[in-house]
Amino acid sequence: MLGLYPSSLQAQTGTQTAELTKTQDEATESAEAAITPTAVPTPRADLTQESEETVEPLKRLLEEQQLGPVWPSNPLKYAIRASIAAGVPPNTLVLLLLLPGVAAVIAAARHLVGLRGFGIFLPASLSVVFVATGPIVGILLFLVIVTVSTLLRISLRKTKLKLQYLPRMALMLLFTVAGILGVLFLAPLIKRPDFANVSIFPVLILVLLAEDFSKVQLGKSAKTAISLATETLILALISFIFLTLKPVQEFALLKPEVYLLTLLIFDVFMGRYVGLRFVEFWRFRRLITG
Repeated sequence: MLGLYPSSLQAQTGTQTAELTKTQDEATESAEAAITPTAVPTPRADLTQESEETVEPLKRLLEEQQLGPVWPSNPLKYAIRASIAAGVPPNTLVLLLLLPGVAAVIAAARHLVGLRGFGIFLPASLSVVFVATGPIVGILLFLVIVTVSTLLRISLRKTKLKLQYLPRMALMLLFTVAGILGVLFLAPLIKRPDFANVSIFPVLILVLLAEDFSKVQLGKSAKTAISLATETLILALISFIFLTLKPVQEFALLKPEVYLLTLLIFDVFMGRYVGLRFVEFWRFRRLITG
């Protein structure tokens, strides 16, 4: 019995040591799990905001590009680099370079395809709103404005309250802002970061859309206004895709001379086209084929 005691004591000590080691390993794993950061969603790159996600990739592109002599083919490239060195954000330069391309896309959609919408500048501005807020939030605010404008027009007609144009527009602005505030007040319930990042800039552009929508409703009909608003939304979404294409952004920034010259030639040739639009080909297809 005395000879077995040391062996029993040694076994018991080994068991305690193993349990202690296991406990320490579990504590270490728990500590590492607590220290390890949870996966954080990558923030959306907003070309209208000067942030690390938008500025740094553009700066790296410019640093990696090899330039030749200034004249005759690189004056804009050197001007872009000088502006950025002076403190101008590169995302602002890219956005300004892309706006003529957006205008060309909208003009082609209207002149060659047959989509109408509220002019050229309003769909282009709405596409910038989509870049700033995201397409989901932008479309939601767009629908809110269209709904508020339509309901206000119907209410004024039923109540037979006759108002002059400017007071009517002021009342429209009041209800439009109330509708947008209602959407923003729902941000804690919806829990989307895009709702919390809406700035005054896209809201002002959407208010301009409400004014044009009301003008069409007053001058023509609600059906025509809704049709134009829908086509404006389609044009804005197409322009939004154009603005967010990385190859287009890089091409405009790295080869601005070629980019702007291409747009100039495209606009001139498109402006000289006097044939039927694609929608008209479809509308009169029986006459054309017959």
